[in-house]
Amino acid sequence: MHFVMPELPEVETVRLSLESRLVGRRIDRVSVREHRLRYPVPTRRLREKSGVRRVESISRRSKYLLIYLERGSCLLIHLGMSGRLLLLDAQEEMAKHDHVFFDLDDGQQLRFRDPRRFGLVDVADTDLLQEHALLRHLGVEPLSPECNALHLKQLAHGIRQPVKNFIMDARRVVGVGNIYANEALFLAGIHPLRAAGRLSVSSWEKLTAAIKRVLQDAIKQGGTTLNDFQNAAGESGYFQVYLRVYQREGESCVNCARALKRKVLAGRSTFYCGQCQR
Repeated sequence: MHFVMPELPEVETVRLSLESRLVGRRIDRVSVREHRLRYPVPTRRLREKSGVRRVESISRRSKYLLIYLERGSCLLIHLGMSGRLLLLDAQEEMAKHDHVFFDLDDGQQLRFRDPRRFGLVDVADTDLLQEHALLRHLGVEPLSPECNALHLKQLAHGIRQPVKNFIMDARRVVGVGNIYANEALFLAGIHPLRAAGRLSVSSWEKLTAAIKRVLQDAIKQGGTTLNDFQNAAGESGYFQVYLRVYQREGESCVNCARALKRKVLAGRSTFYCGQCQR
């Protein structure tokens, strides 16, 4: 099976689906069946810092889910290529790739399922979270006010790197994966190969607005189902119905009717309209 890594809208969809079901629940027990994920699961520390603690809130940083617990602990979870977080009845039979289990006080169980084991489950002290090795180098959140034309133009000053690569660099902007970078550049009318450092303020204004629009639309649709992505309730996303360029090589542009093109850029398929994107 071909897997596409869940991007920011998919992770935000999981967060939203968990929030109403998990906040206020107490984790009574933590079990680790397979610790060999992208990084080894710190089984002992995970039990000590998340067991018998109530879930206070759930947020997201880039593609990391942050589950804040009482007494100053926070779970960090990354879905990797094929990871899923599922809320199930604790008596439901284990699936082959169910690796980490959190038993809740209402008889349910939060399970981390990951066939390819590229995901991550960690725990950290809340007051040290911003210095965590996986978070401290991350750039601006694309849906935040800080992600604006002036900020990105300053970051791009003198950079010859293609703008598509620039907006996908998590050290500058987090969570703009390949699908949404393609879609945002099309909406903004910007060719993906244009040098980031040569974009005008007005071009950056169009691009930041397009990034926010594309991500917000995808979140409303529950993400993009290009493999078996599902939220915590087992529901699929439908943003793929609204894709304008991604994986549409040779099809007619929705604006000018010319055939859409494809190039490989930094190892990633890049889809664009040669007429509408200059």
